[in-house]
Amino acid sequence: MDVRQLKALVTVAEVGSVTRAAELLHLVQPAVTRQIRTLEEELGVPLFERTRQGMRPTEAGAIMADRARRALNELERARAEVQPTPGVVTGIVTVGLLESTTDLLAEPLVSALARDHPGIELRLMTAYSGHLQQWLDDGDLDLTLLYNLADTPSLNLRPLVRERLWVVAPPSAGLRGDQPVPFARAAEHPLVLPAAGHALRSLIDGAAGRAAVEMDIAVQTNSMRVQKQLVRAGHGWTILPGLGIAEDAADGTLGAAPLCEPGVWRSIVLGMSRAGRTPPAVEAVARELLHQITSAVDQERWPSARLHTRAAPTGDT
Repeated sequence: MDVRQLKALVTVAEVGSVTRAAELLHLVQPAVTRQIRTLEEELGVPLFERTRQGMRPTEAGAIMADRARRALNELERARAEVQPTPGVVTGIVTVGLLESTTDLLAEPLVSALARDHPGIELRLMTAYSGHLQQWLDDGDLDLTLLYNLADTPSLNLRPLVRERLWVVAPPSAGLRGDQPVPFARAAEHPLVLPAAGHALRSLIDGAAGRAAVEMDIAVQTNSMRVQKQLVRAGHGWTILPGLGIAEDAADGTLGAAPLCEPGVWRSIVLGMSRAGRTPPAVEAVARELLHQITSAVDQERWPSARLHTRAAPTGDT
Protein backbone atom coordinates (compact mmCIF):
# COMPACT_ATOMS: atom_id res chain seq x y z
CA MET A 1 0.00 0.00 0.00
CA ASP A 2 1.54 3.33 -1.03
CA VAL A 3 0.58 6.98 -1.33
CA ARG A 4 -0.26 6.71 -5.04
CA GLN A 5 -2.74 3.94 -4.37
CA LEU A 6 -4.36 5.92 -1.54
CA LYS A 7 -4.69 8.99 -3.78
CA ALA A 8 -6.28 6.85 -6.50
CA LEU A 9 -8.71 5.35 -3.99
CA VAL A 10 -9.78 8.70 -2.55
CA THR A 11 -10.10 10.40 -5.94
CA VAL A 12 -12.21 7.64 -7.49
CA ALA A 13 -14.43 7.59 -4.40
CA GLU A 14 -14.93 11.36 -4.62
CA VAL A 15 -15.62 11.69 -8.36
CA GLY A 16 -17.20 8.27 -8.98
CA SER A 17 -15.25 7.65 -12.19
CA VAL A 18 -11.90 6.08 -13.01
CA THR A 19 -11.67 8.18 -16.17
CA ARG A 20 -12.24 11.46 -14.33
CA ALA A 21 -9.91 10.38 -11.50
CA ALA A 22 -7.16 9.67 -14.04
CA GLU A 23 -7.57 13.17 -15.48
CA LEU A 24 -7.31 14.77 -12.03
CA LEU A 25 -4.28 12.66 -11.10
CA HIS A 26 -2.61 13.22 -14.50
CA LEU A 27 -2.42 9.47 -15.12
CA VAL A 28 -3.70 7.14 -17.79
CA GLN A 29 -6.88 5.24 -16.92
CA PRO A 30 -5.25 1.75 -16.80
CA ALA A 31 -2.78 3.03 -14.17
CA VAL A 32 -5.61 4.12 -11.85
CA THR A 33 -7.47 0.84 -12.42
CA ARG A 34 -4.28 -1.10 -11.61
CA GLN A 35 -3.73 0.83 -8.37
CA ILE A 36 -7.29 0.14 -7.20
CA ARG A 37 -6.98 -3.53 -8.17
CA THR A 38 -3.68 -3.88 -6.28
CA LEU A 39 -5.28 -2.43 -3.17
CA GLU A 40 -8.22 -4.82 -3.44
CA GLU A 41 -5.86 -7.80 -3.80
CA GLU A 42 -3.86 -6.72 -0.75
CA LEU A 43 -6.96 -6.18 1.38
CA GLY A 44 -8.86 -9.18 0.06
CA VAL A 45 -12.13 -7.26 -0.41
CA PRO A 46 -13.72 -5.31 -3.28
CA LEU A 47 -13.53 -1.56 -2.81
CA PHE A 48 -15.88 -0.46 -5.60
CA GLU A 49 -18.85 -1.70 -7.55
CA ARG A 50 -19.72 -0.52 -11.05
CA THR A 51 -23.18 1.03 -11.46
CA ARG A 52 -24.89 3.04 -14.17
CA GLN A 53 -23.99 6.13 -12.19
CA GLY A 54 -20.31 5.17 -12.10
CA MET A 55 -17.95 3.69 -9.51
CA ARG A 56 -19.60 3.42 -6.09
CA PRO A 57 -17.56 2.48 -3.01
CA THR A 58 -18.53 -0.69 -1.20
CA GLU A 59 -18.82 -0.52 2.57
CA ALA A 60 -15.17 -1.53 2.82
CA GLY A 61 -14.27 1.00 0.14
CA ALA A 62 -16.01 3.83 1.98
CA ILE A 63 -14.14 2.97 5.19
CA MET A 64 -10.80 2.80 3.40
CA ALA A 65 -11.42 6.04 1.50
CA ASP A 66 -12.28 7.88 4.72
CA ARG A 67 -9.14 6.63 6.49
CA ALA A 68 -6.97 7.22 3.43
CA ARG A 69 -8.21 10.81 3.12
CA ARG A 70 -7.16 11.52 6.69
CA ALA A 71 -3.77 9.86 6.18
CA LEU A 72 -3.12 11.96 3.08
CA ASN A 73 -4.14 15.12 4.93
CA GLU A 74 -1.70 14.30 7.73
CA LEU A 75 1.10 13.72 5.23
CA GLU A 76 0.33 17.07 3.60
CA ARG A 77 0.40 18.79 6.98
CA ALA A 78 3.69 17.10 7.92
CA ARG A 79 5.30 18.19 4.65
CA ALA A 80 4.29 21.79 5.33
CA GLU A 81 5.72 21.65 8.88
CA VAL A 82 9.08 20.04 8.12
CA GLN A 83 9.96 22.29 5.17
CA PRO A 84 9.61 25.71 6.79
CA THR A 85 11.36 28.98 6.03
CA PRO A 86 13.58 29.85 9.03
CA GLY A 87 11.70 32.07 11.46
CA VAL A 88 8.36 31.60 9.66
CA VAL A 89 5.46 29.58 11.06
CA THR A 90 4.11 27.29 8.36
CA GLY A 91 1.52 24.55 8.15
CA ILE A 92 -2.07 23.69 7.36
CA VAL A 93 -4.67 24.50 10.03
CA THR A 94 -8.35 23.57 9.84
CA VAL A 95 -10.62 25.70 12.05
CA GLY A 96 -14.27 25.14 12.95
CA LEU A 97 -16.56 28.14 13.46
CA LEU A 98 -20.11 28.11 14.79
CA GLU A 99 -22.56 29.25 12.12
CA SER A 100 -23.60 32.27 14.18
CA THR A 101 -19.98 33.51 14.49
CA THR A 102 -18.84 33.34 10.88
CA ASP A 103 -19.83 36.88 9.84
CA LEU A 104 -18.05 38.33 12.87
CA LEU A 105 -14.87 36.23 12.89
CA ALA A 106 -14.08 34.62 9.54
CA GLU A 107 -12.81 37.58 7.50
CA PRO A 108 -10.84 39.28 10.32
CA LEU A 109 -9.19 35.96 11.20
CA VAL A 110 -8.19 35.31 7.58
CA SER A 111 -6.88 38.87 7.14
CA ALA A 112 -4.82 38.83 10.34
CA LEU A 113 -3.22 35.48 9.54
CA ALA A 114 -2.47 36.49 5.95
CA ARG A 115 -0.70 39.57 7.32
CA ASP A 116 1.16 38.04 10.27
CA HIS A 117 1.57 34.38 9.25
CA PRO A 118 1.49 34.08 5.45
CA GLY A 119 3.05 30.61 5.72
CA ILE A 120 -0.11 29.19 7.30
CA GLU A 121 -2.70 27.67 4.98
CA LEU A 122 -6.04 28.21 6.72
CA ARG A 123 -9.07 26.02 6.11
CA LEU A 124 -12.40 27.16 7.59
CA MET A 125 -15.33 24.86 8.31
CA THR A 126 -18.68 26.06 9.66
CA ALA A 127 -21.45 24.01 11.24
CA TYR A 128 -23.44 23.53 14.41
CA SER A 129 -21.64 22.65 17.63
CA GLY A 130 -22.49 18.93 17.53
CA HIS A 131 -21.08 18.49 14.04
CA LEU A 132 -17.95 20.49 14.88
CA GLN A 133 -17.29 18.37 17.97
CA GLN A 134 -17.61 15.18 15.92
CA TRP A 135 -15.19 16.51 13.30
CA LEU A 136 -12.73 17.47 16.04
CA ASP A 137 -13.01 14.01 17.63
CA ASP A 138 -12.46 12.42 14.20
CA GLY A 139 -9.33 14.48 13.59
CA ASP A 140 -10.80 16.55 10.74
CA LEU A 141 -10.39 19.81 12.69
CA ASP A 142 -7.38 21.17 14.58
CA LEU A 143 -9.40 23.54 16.74
CA THR A 144 -12.99 24.70 16.86
CA LEU A 145 -15.51 26.85 18.66
CA LEU A 146 -18.13 24.84 20.56
CA TYR A 147 -20.79 25.74 23.06
CA ASN A 148 -22.28 24.44 26.28
CA LEU A 149 -19.75 21.63 26.40
CA ALA A 150 -18.32 20.33 29.66
CA ASP A 151 -14.74 19.06 29.87
CA THR A 152 -14.16 15.72 28.15
CA PRO A 153 -11.26 13.23 28.35
CA SER A 154 -10.43 13.66 24.65
CA LEU A 155 -10.56 17.46 24.37
CA ASN A 156 -8.92 20.50 25.89
CA LEU A 157 -11.61 23.14 26.35
CA ARG A 158 -10.97 26.80 27.09
CA PRO A 159 -14.00 28.91 28.13
CA LEU A 160 -14.20 32.07 26.04
CA VAL A 161 -17.54 33.88 26.04
CA ARG A 162 -20.96 33.83 27.67
CA GLU A 163 -23.64 35.08 25.31
CA ARG A 164 -27.26 35.86 26.06
CA LEU A 165 -30.15 34.44 24.01
CA TRP A 166 -32.62 36.87 22.45
CA VAL A 167 -36.27 36.70 21.48
CA VAL A 168 -36.70 37.44 17.77
CA ALA A 169 -39.94 38.59 16.08
CA PRO A 170 -41.17 40.51 13.04
CA PRO A 171 -40.52 44.28 13.32
CA SER A 172 -44.23 44.89 13.93
CA ALA A 173 -43.92 43.23 17.37
CA GLY A 174 -42.01 46.29 18.61
CA LEU A 175 -39.24 44.43 20.42
CA ARG A 176 -36.35 46.58 21.64
CA GLY A 177 -32.83 45.76 22.74
CA ASP A 178 -33.20 47.73 25.96
CA GLN A 179 -36.45 46.01 27.01
CA PRO A 180 -35.96 42.30 27.90
CA VAL A 181 -38.87 39.98 27.15
CA PRO A 182 -40.03 37.29 29.64
CA PHE A 183 -39.98 33.74 28.31
CA ALA A 184 -43.69 33.42 29.06
CA ARG A 185 -44.48 36.28 26.68
CA ALA A 186 -42.40 34.70 23.90
CA ALA A 187 -44.21 31.40 24.45
CA GLU A 188 -47.57 33.08 23.79
CA HIS A 189 -46.63 33.02 20.10
CA PRO A 190 -45.96 30.08 17.75
CA LEU A 191 -42.23 29.40 17.83
CA VAL A 192 -39.77 28.53 15.06
CA LEU A 193 -37.05 26.58 16.85
CA PRO A 194 -33.98 24.45 16.22
CA ALA A 195 -34.71 20.75 15.85
CA ALA A 196 -34.82 18.59 18.98
CA GLY A 197 -31.34 17.42 19.97
CA HIS A 198 -29.68 20.66 18.89
CA ALA A 199 -27.67 22.21 21.75
CA LEU A 200 -29.50 25.53 21.42
CA ARG A 201 -32.83 23.73 21.57
CA SER A 202 -31.75 22.06 24.81
CA LEU A 203 -31.15 25.50 26.34
CA ILE A 204 -34.57 26.70 25.18
CA ASP A 205 -36.33 23.58 26.48
CA GLY A 206 -34.63 24.04 29.83
CA ALA A 207 -35.76 27.67 30.02
CA ALA A 208 -39.34 26.65 29.20
CA GLY A 209 -39.23 24.20 32.08
CA ARG A 210 -37.95 26.82 34.51
CA ALA A 211 -40.60 29.27 33.35
CA ALA A 212 -43.25 26.53 33.67
CA VAL A 213 -44.73 27.29 30.24
CA GLU A 214 -45.78 25.14 27.29
CA MET A 215 -44.35 26.08 23.90
CA ASP A 216 -46.38 26.07 20.69
CA ILE A 217 -43.71 24.92 18.23
CA ALA A 218 -44.80 25.80 14.70
CA VAL A 219 -41.67 24.69 12.80
CA GLN A 220 -38.38 22.98 13.63
CA THR A 221 -35.29 23.50 11.47
CA ASN A 222 -31.54 22.97 11.65
CA SER A 223 -30.83 26.28 9.86
CA MET A 224 -30.51 29.64 11.59
CA ARG A 225 -31.06 31.34 8.23
CA VAL A 226 -34.37 29.47 7.80
CA GLN A 227 -35.42 30.38 11.35
CA LYS A 228 -35.02 34.06 10.58
CA GLN A 229 -36.64 33.74 7.16
CA LEU A 230 -39.75 32.11 8.63
CA VAL A 231 -40.02 34.76 11.35
CA ARG A 232 -39.87 37.52 8.73
CA ALA A 233 -42.65 35.76 6.84
CA GLY A 234 -44.86 35.78 9.94
CA HIS A 235 -44.77 32.10 10.89
CA GLY A 236 -43.88 32.84 14.51
CA TRP A 237 -41.19 34.11 16.85
CA THR A 238 -37.85 32.46 17.58
CA ILE A 239 -34.97 32.49 20.06
CA LEU A 240 -31.38 32.94 18.91
CA PRO A 241 -27.98 34.10 20.21
CA GLY A 242 -27.56 37.86 20.10
CA LEU A 243 -24.74 37.59 17.57
CA GLY A 244 -26.96 35.68 15.16
CA ILE A 245 -29.48 38.50 14.84
CA ALA A 246 -27.42 41.66 15.44
CA GLU A 247 -27.32 42.70 11.78
CA ASP A 248 -31.02 41.91 11.22
CA ALA A 249 -32.02 43.97 14.24
CA ALA A 250 -29.77 46.86 13.18
CA ASP A 251 -31.23 47.06 9.67
CA GLY A 252 -34.80 46.70 10.93
CA THR A 253 -35.68 43.45 9.14
CA LEU A 254 -36.28 41.75 12.50
CA GLY A 255 -37.10 42.91 16.00
CA ALA A 256 -35.17 41.47 18.94
CA ALA A 257 -34.89 41.75 22.71
CA PRO A 258 -32.90 39.92 25.39
CA LEU A 259 -34.72 36.96 26.93
CA CYS A 260 -35.50 37.17 30.64
CA GLU A 261 -37.40 35.32 33.39
CA PRO A 262 -35.27 33.31 32.98
CA GLY A 263 -32.33 34.89 31.23
CA VAL A 264 -30.55 32.22 29.19
CA TRP A 265 -26.87 32.22 28.29
CA ARG A 266 -24.79 29.94 26.09
CA SER A 267 -21.11 29.37 26.89
CA ILE A 268 -18.70 29.29 23.96
CA VAL A 269 -15.43 27.41 24.34
CA LEU A 270 -12.36 26.75 22.22
CA GLY A 271 -11.85 23.02 21.73
CA MET A 272 -8.62 21.28 20.78
CA SER A 273 -7.62 17.64 20.88
CA ARG A 274 -5.60 16.37 23.84
CA ALA A 275 -3.89 13.78 21.65
CA GLY A 276 -0.41 14.39 20.26
CA ARG A 277 1.62 17.57 20.02
CA THR A 278 0.15 20.89 19.00
CA PRO A 279 1.97 22.25 15.92
CA PRO A 280 3.19 25.88 16.08
CA ALA A 281 0.82 26.81 13.25
CA VAL A 282 -2.18 25.59 15.26
CA GLU A 283 -0.99 27.52 18.31
CA ALA A 284 -0.63 30.68 16.20
CA VAL A 285 -4.16 30.35 14.80
CA ALA A 286 -5.59 29.69 18.27
CA ARG A 287 -3.93 32.85 19.62
CA GLU A 288 -5.27 34.94 16.77
CA LEU A 289 -8.79 33.53 17.12
CA LEU A 290 -8.75 34.38 20.84
CA HIS A 291 -7.55 37.90 20.00
CA GLN A 292 -10.35 38.41 17.48
CA ILE A 293 -12.99 37.23 19.97
CA THR A 294 -11.65 39.44 22.77
CA SER A 295 -11.58 42.46 20.46
CA ALA A 296 -15.14 41.82 19.26
CA VAL A 297 -16.45 41.69 22.83
CA ASP A 298 -14.44 44.71 24.04
CA GLN A 299 -15.55 46.79 21.05
CA GLU A 300 -19.19 45.74 21.63
CA ARG A 301 -19.46 44.12 18.19
CA TRP A 302 -20.78 40.95 19.88
CA PRO A 303 -24.18 41.83 21.41
CA SER A 304 -24.73 40.86 25.08
CA ALA A 305 -21.54 38.79 25.19
CA ARG A 306 -19.12 38.74 28.10
CA LEU A 307 -15.67 37.22 28.29
CA HIS A 308 -15.62 34.23 30.62
CA THR A 309 -13.68 36.16 33.28
CA ARG A 310 -16.47 38.71 33.58
CA ALA A 311 -19.52 37.68 35.59
CA ALA A 312 -23.03 37.81 34.17
CA PRO A 313 -25.45 40.28 35.77
CA THR A 314 -27.11 39.19 39.01
CA GLY A 315 -30.23 37.14 38.41
CA ASP A 316 -29.24 35.85 34.96
CA THR A 317 -28.88 32.11 34.50
